[in-house]
Amino acid sequence: MSQPKYKRIVLKLSGEALAGDKGVGIDEDTIEKISEQIKKLQIMGTEIAIVVGGGNFWRGRSAKGMDRATSDYMGMLGTVINALALQDSLEKAGVITRVQSAIEMREVAEPYIRRRAIRHLEKGRVVIFAAGTGNPYFSTDTTAALRAAEIEADVILLAKKGVDGVYDSDPKMNSEAKKFEQLKYIDILNMGLKVMDSTATSLCMDNQIPLIVFGIDEPDNIINVVLGKKIGTQVKEE
Repeated sequence: MSQPKYKRIVLKLSGEALAGDKGVGIDEDTIEKISEQIKKLQIMGTEIAIVVGGGNFWRGRSAKGMDRATSDYMGMLGTVINALALQDSLEKAGVITRVQSAIEMREVAEPYIRRRAIRHLEKGRVVIFAAGTGNPYFSTDTTAALRAAEIEADVILLAKKGVDGVYDSDPKMNSEAKKFEQLKYIDILNMGLKVMDSTATSLCMDNQIPLIVFGIDEPDNIINVVLGKKIGTQVKEE
């Protein structure tokens, strides 16, 4: 069996990735396939933390006529729904999993405690971070960057649906769009590339956390990335 390149990872899953082809809500078949890949990585010895988005239920920043903070909190609750669905799927696959929420809701999830999260990872449990940072005006991309820094992850894996890396323009709109194999964080900021929001990008840059952006549609891509195969776009400061 191949050895993983990374010991501890943060996997960022968008809400859309969990919705599958339906686009909204939760697609159980899609979550099951993701869970199978995560289980294989766990067996290899990789410590796995997951940050889930909530765009399959609600996008806070896109609400019109609603208070932005209220809208963002609604989006955070959507991430909790996704986290619980993913936890259920993982545990059915035999993977011990903990959900930690940045907004306290003790009946369904642990509160986020950094040391407890690290201890879970050291014991081989998968940890799912829900409810973003617990604060409005911050995206789940920023959550991924923040949690990766806090738990000292080796890499952030940004799994995208419908795109296999970072392009200079939208490949769905421009057939001539150029895909980048490698970038620096400062390039993302200077070129205005829509990879992560600027807060998340700056946080990764300041803490020198490598990022790999790849497509989740291909089978076993999560595993292949962790094994070090050249997939998607690598972002780092070297």
